[in-house]
Amino acid sequence: MNQTTASFKKEGLSFFRTGRFFIIAAVIVGLATFMPLLLAGLMAFMEAFSEVYADMGMDIEGMTGFLATNSSAIINSATNTTQVGLVVLVVLLNRAAGGEQKKRTIIIPKSAGLSSFSYLFPKYIIYPLSAFALGFVAMLSSYGVSALLFDANDVLFSNLVMAALLIGALLALYVCFHLTLGTATGMAGLSAAICIIAAFLLPLIFGVTGGDGVFNPFAMDILAFNAIMSGEALGGSDILDIVFTILFAIGVMVVTFLIALFAQNARKIDNSGNEKEL
Repeated sequence: MNQTTASFKKEGLSFFRTGRFFIIAAVIVGLATFMPLLLAGLMAFMEAFSEVYADMGMDIEGMTGFLATNSSAIINSATNTTQVGLVVLVVLLNRAAGGEQKKRTIIIPKSAGLSSFSYLFPKYIIYPLSAFALGFVAMLSSYGVSALLFDANDVLFSNLVMAALLIGALLALYVCFHLTLGTATGMAGLSAAICIIAAFLLPLIFGVTGGDGVFNPFAMDILAFNAIMSGEALGGSDILDIVFTILFAIGVMVVTFLIALFAQNARKIDNSGNEKEL
C-alpha cells in the first residue's frame, strides 16, 4: 500500500468510522428536509387561528399564500444549508483541517517520510466531494418534501438542479478554504471562525455592492436563490453562466490545494524541545 492510498484509508476511517460524516449529513440534509415541514406547520397554525388574527385587524391570507410555496420552503432550506449546515461542517472538520497537527499526530508519519502530497491530497478529495454531495442531496430533499406539502409548485426542477449544484459547490469551496488555512497554520479553530464569518457576511456585502454576479464563487448561494425564485426555465446563457461559475470555483479549489501543498513543503517540523511548537 503506497502513501497516498494509506492516507485515503486513514482519512476515510477518520471521517466515517468516527461518525463525523453521519452527523454532518443528519444536520445538512435534516435541516433542508425540516424547513418545508416547519413552514407547513406554521401555515396550518396561522390558518387555525385566522379568526383571532382577523379580530386583531390582521389579514394573513397574503402571508400564508407566500409561505405555501415551494420557493419559500426551498429558499429557507438553502439558507440553512449554507449557514447552519456550513457551521457544523467546518467545525467537525477541524481535525482534518490542521487539528491533527496541533495534537502532533502527524509528526511520526512526517518523520517516517510521509510526503506533503500524500498527506493533503486525500483531504481535498474526500471532504469537498462529501460536502458537495450533501449540499446537492439536501436541496433535492427539500424540493421533494415541499412538492408533497404545497400545491403551489413554483420551482422548476431544472432550475432546482442548477441551484443544488451551486449550493454543493459553495460548501465544497468553503471546505477547501478551511483545509488550506487550517493545514497551513495548524490553527483549525481560527480557520473555522474565518470561514463561518465569511459565509455570513459575504452574501450581505455582495448584495449591497452588487458583487453577486457570475464568476464570483463566493456568491454562488445568491445565484442559487435567483435560480429558485425564477418563475421560468433558465435560458441557455444563464445555464452557461452557472456552469462557468462552478468551473471557476473548481479552479479556485485547485489553487487552494496548491497553496496548502506549498505551505506544507515550506514548513519545518521541530520534533524536539517545546511540545507546543511544530
